[in-house]
Amino acid sequence: MQTETDWITTPISADLLRGALDLERTEHGVRPHRLPARARAQCADGQLAMAEAQPSGVRLVFRTGATVIELDVLRTKTAYQGAPPRPDGVYDLLVDGRLTGQGSVTGGNVLTVDMTAGTAQTQPGPVGTVRFPGLPAGVKDVEIWLPYNESTELVALRTDAPVEPAPDRGRKVWLHHGSSISHGSDAASPTTTWPALAASLGGVELVNLGLGGSALLDPFTARAMRDTPADLISVKIGLNLVNADLMRLRAFTPAVHGFLDTIREGHPTAPLLVVSPVLCPIHEDTPGPSAPDFSNLREGRLQFKAVGDPAERAAGKLTLNVIREALSGLVEQRSADDPNLYYLDGRSMYGERDFAELPLPDQVHPDAATHRRMGDRFAALAFAPDGPFTTERPS
Repeated sequence: MQTETDWITTPISADLLRGALDLERTEHGVRPHRLPARARAQCADGQLAMAEAQPSGVRLVFRTGATVIELDVLRTKTAYQGAPPRPDGVYDLLVDGRLTGQGSVTGGNVLTVDMTAGTAQTQPGPVGTVRFPGLPAGVKDVEIWLPYNESTELVALRTDAPVEPAPDRGRKVWLHHGSSISHGSDAASPTTTWPALAASLGGVELVNLGLGGSALLDPFTARAMRDTPADLISVKIGLNLVNADLMRLRAFTPAVHGFLDTIREGHPTAPLLVVSPVLCPIHEDTPGPSAPDFSNLREGRLQFKAVGDPAERAAGKLTLNVIREALSGLVEQRSADDPNLYYLDGRSMYGERDFAELPLPDQVHPDAATHRRMGDRFAALAFAPDGPFTTERPS
């Protein structure tokens, strides 16, 4: 049993964190952000604020001889009015690259969202602790992956041996942007979201800008990607634009061009992969918006439905098939002058046969098994020797 005098408390600083673009000092500690402060200041949307503060892909990375680790955190867990409670966020502990432990915390704040009224309120709660005992002796590289579905303030890191930043392994950095599916909903844990799995299989360092409900071609997101060091870049475009019913085809194509132009300002020659939506039957040919479907709530299932009219495609309303056609043509056009620009049809990651075997539980988001399949598929396509992200290509 550890005593208080055995502990070494290490300040949590940027050199111990990967996958975050900003670190905010708070009353309790530090909060990792996946968008920089300048970007956050340009949009007051509560959904975006919640999504970017949920640290999908963010991990503490350090070298230590410790056999026990404690991390104090203040979480903010999201709940939806009238819906079943969401599962607690999971912390994954990797030792020398292998999953060694998992845990969750209690307490924390609860953000309750009323989707019908469009309101939210926060109930404060106490700091909690996740503990990883019984680690192997000797110096090792440790990663603690933070939950993808809880905003997390890091309060204190305690160990029974000194901590130092882990050395740079020289791996390429993959910067990815997408919707809630890329964010991680509803993966089993932070290392089993499809981007995290694909990054592990590809042997690259992940910076995940999957932003639930917020992959909307925002210029400030493009600028954040422009300014983030990266060797490999991908943007998964489409689902949020349809289910938010945000724009029409006339605005969509120029907006994609502008988004890619901005990224290219900072990464003129990096492999850039444009990924169209995975299969989502409710929106393949039916425009948005999406709306909550409460018909099965008594059985504990919250689902979504498309409430647009297919006839409105003639007026420029977007569907997933409309977006795929536009993206494919856009990439073909641009690639004539940009040989490092590529296109991937998202249905190659999850398509009709996959839906028949692994249907989307809420009609929009994949389950844990589907995240694994998508991660495997993306890695096989993107990181193959002839793929756009091959690590065998000379730098």
